[in-house]
Amino acid sequence: MSAEDLEKYETEMELQLYREYRDVVGLFSYVIETERRFYLANEYQIEIRNSGDGEVFFELTLRDAWVWDMFRPARFVKNVRVVTFKDINVEELTKAEL
Repeated sequence: MSAEDLEKYETEMELQLYREYRDVVGLFSYVIETERRFYLANEYQIEIRNSGDGEVFFELTLRDAWVWDMFRPARFVKNVRVVTFKDINVEELTKAEL
């Protein structure tokens, strides 16, 4: 597979992912962004935790979610648990945004 073929494949996968996002965004209430992933979800919970050495981390739990990841065969997920030391951005979707 040439570099051009690979680039074409990735471009097509990204376009398919965007189309899927556009089709499903209306099913969800929240957009959640972590350092590694972008999620749509209907329920979320964030808990602030302390590691034993004084560092703070976040434990994010999502229910009824969709994951923006073009390499996942199934993007709808019943439960997601994310642990991160980085920021988490949560935005509530309004019907006008949809």
